Formats: sequence, C-alpha cells, structure tokens
Amino acid sequence: MRRKIIAACMLAACMLAACIGMISCDDTTNTIGDSLIDNGDKLSITADTFSVASETMVAGRVIARSSTGYLGRMVDPETMTTVTGNLMSQFHVLSNYELPAKDSIMSRDANNEIIADSCDIRLYYSTYYGDSLSQMKMTAYELSKPVKEGESYYSDFDPEAQGYIRPAAQGGIAEKRSFTLTDYTEADSIRNRRNYNRNIIVRLNKQYKDKKGVTYNNYGTYLLRKYQQDPSAFRNPYRFLHEICPGFYFKVDGGSGSMAHIQLAQLNIYFKNKQNGKVSEISTNFVSTEEVLQLTNFSNDNTKLQQLANESGHTYLKTPAGLFTKLTLPMSDIMAGHTSDSINTAKVVLHRINNSSTSDYQFGIPHNVVMVPADSLQSFFANNRLPDNKTSFMATYNSKTNAYEFNNISGIVNLFSRNRTMPAWGKVVVVPVELQSVTQGTGSSKKTVITKVSNDMGLSSTKLLGNTSTGKNIQISIIYGKFNGR
Repeated sequence: MRRKIIAACMLAACMLAACIGMISCDDTTNTIGDSLIDNGDKLSITADTFSVASETMVAGRVIARSSTGYLGRMVDPETMTTVTGNLMSQFHVLSNYELPAKDSIMSRDANNEIIADSCDIRLYYSTYYGDSLSQMKMTAYELSKPVKEGESYYSDFDPEAQGYIRPAAQGGIAEKRSFTLTDYTEADSIRNRRNYNRNIIVRLNKQYKDKKGVTYNNYGTYLLRKYQQDPSAFRNPYRFLHEICPGFYFKVDGGSGSMAHIQLAQLNIYFKNKQNGKVSEISTNFVSTEEVLQLTNFSNDNTKLQQLANESGHTYLKTPAGLFTKLTLPMSDIMAGHTSDSINTAKVVLHRINNSSTSDYQFGIPHNVVMVPADSLQSFFANNRLPDNKTSFMATYNSKTNAYEFNNISGIVNLFSRNRTMPAWGKVVVVPVELQSVTQGTGSSKKTVITKVSNDMGLSSTKLLGNTSTGKNIQISIIYGKFNGR
C-alpha cells in the first residue's frame, strides 16, 4: 500500500527537523537544508513507501581473503546442504633463523649423520563448528611448487586440480590420518595443561625422498640437512618456498560433523642437542604468517543450493560461497512524479525468519552484511573496497528486531536515478561479510575503524522474508524534498 503526505511550508519544516534528527548519523544524507534560511523558498516534503521484490541468487565462486583457515565437513541442519573446507598453508622464515651448531646436534644415524628424531605439522584452531568427537579423515599433501603470491584467489581454488601437488610416485608426501578435534591420542597430562592449544597433528616420520632422489628417514631430517648445505635458504622466504618447502595441502577425505577454524599451521622438527654438557630434546619450527598464503578451498552441494534458490516465500543468506539475496528496487515507481525532487532518505529493513530445526549444531546467523549495486558486486571485493555510505552500505544483524536495517541507502537510489542504462538497473545484492578493524584514539575520541571487508568464509545460514508474488514483505520508505520559489 502506498502512503503519501504532502505538507505545507510550516508543517514541512517541522517534519524536516524530525527527519534530520533521524538521519543525522548517516554520512550519505544529502545537503537538504542549505537554503532553509532563505525566506523566499518554500519547502515541501513527500513520504512514500513501495514494495521491493527479492530473490535468492547462487553466489558461485567468491574472492577469498579471510585470515582464518577452515578444515572439515559439515551438514547445515536447516537446509541439509553439505560444505567441505580444505586448507593450503605455506610456512614463513625469519632473516635471522639459525639452528644449533652441527657438532652440538646429537641425533645421529649409523653413519654419524645428523637426523631428526621426529617431525610433525600442527594445525592450531581457536574455535570450531559441530561435534569435537566426530571422526574425520584427511590427507596431507606436499606441494610441488608454491602457490603464486600477489593474485586474487577464489573460494573454489583447488591446488590438486591446478597441478600443485607433488605426486606420491615421485616421492611426494601423502600422509593420511583419522582425527577428532578433541585429540585423545595426546595424553591427558598434555591436554589438561593451562597453556595447551588445541591442534590437529600430522606426523611426518615416514621415509622421505626429495626431488633429487635423495632419501631421508623422515621429513625433518631432510630439512636439517638442507640447512647444513645452505643456511641462507632458510633466511629468505622466497628461497625457502621455492627451494626447500613449498607448503602443504590438507584435504578432507571422509567423515562429517566438524570444521575447525585454523589460526596457525606450524611445522616442527625435534632432535637432541648438547649444551653445556647436557643433552636434551629440543625443537625448531616454521609457522604460517600473514607474509605467506593460507587458503581454504570450499566445496558446496551446488545442486542443493540451486534448489534452495528456487524456493519462494523467502530468500537466503548462506556462507561460505553459498547464497545471496538480490533486491529489485522499484525505481520507475520511486521516480514517477519526482524527477525534480531530491531523495533524502531511503530505508529498507530485511526481516529474518527463525530456524525451523532444533539441532545443537545450527549454523550461525550472518552478523554483518553489505548492500552493493549488482553491477558492482565483483569489483567491490576485487578492489578491496570498504562500505562508503554512498553506493555501498553495511548493516549488522539486530537480535532485538530480528532484522537487518539499512537506514539510508539514498546514495544507491540516486545512483540508479542518474544512470538508467546500467545493465542491472535497480538491482542490489546483499552479501554476508567478515570485517577487520582497528581502534584509533583514546578516551572520548576512541573509535573503531573498519580496515578490511571480505566475503564471510565462516559457516552461516538464514532465511529472510520476501520473494512473494505481492512483494509486500520488503518495503522501501522514501522521503523526498523539494524547494519551490515564490
């Protein structure tokens, strides 16, 4: 239903004051009060409400820039869709990296050559989805070459399909293991320590053959002897990746029910060392950092996602790389009779539908979402843009109203009104995002500034009201302003 109110000059001024009060915090508010002091002008304000059409779109591949890695497989209890996360990680070295002197390393083989007693990779995770006792299977593959730096990678980037895996027939590591996130293979005395960090461990203690055909008793021994041959290769990240250790790919082979948020991958070498006449077991390690790549390859049940997108009566927001909600703003109706008016505010509220399932392992509700013109969807993330409150806007889930509120998207409406030839004219897309921010200032001037917006790669899913034949579940409320000379 459309509502229209035409106000006289005095009443309009009162309404405008109220409007300014409502939207004064919005950076996108147009300059609508510049000439109020001019008594020669009369101001009229018009408020109108229109229905907005919505639909679900399959996200497809999205640019993945999350700082968190994911490893596991889960079924969404609400939609019964399956998502799998496989992790690729590289390791970084420092310019001052140094091993103990060769003579002090006491772990030796029958030929008195130095060896590693053992070697492992630990994938440290902060939190997880699902059941920590779910039985999972994975394979850790050695890469044959490092994944290239300085490129944009998408959520479906698969090192195996792209030829990055070193074949097992040529000596490449392909270490299989079963695991649960609560690792009962480690002693209670270790897991119960206050400083214990939960991890998934992959042991690399089998015989290893390098690319030159040289055989070692394990991967750690390979690294120790390579250091002895050329320590400088262990102090230069580029050389380490290209000459020593290109990285590993951790692929889920079986099981379902858990997915870990991998914060750090660490490659450890253990050996005996003699210092001050005392022999002790020590270790050295290499870790994944922001200086090297850590990528998650996600695979979804695309057939099921398309079925969800075809449903009516609601739309979906689903991550990772799952489903977005597309809105069609009724631009022709909005502009009809208002070609000379300014659009001061345009408000849209997206109401959430509560889950119907009662599983203990429900996916979370997307917390932050951005709205961008459909034509700008790819470029927004490809160019690392931030919501500018002009042509891109952010909303945060409000648990009290169970909705996402975009209080003023007039910038997008005005963009469409000026560019009627846009291929996706009037269409915007709502996308779940992950934020990175920094805190600036102190005391009363302290504020949080968003520094990065990327596609949300966590597990989340929700329904929104809309996608009906009447279109009345979503409305856009417009406030127009117009100055008329005497």
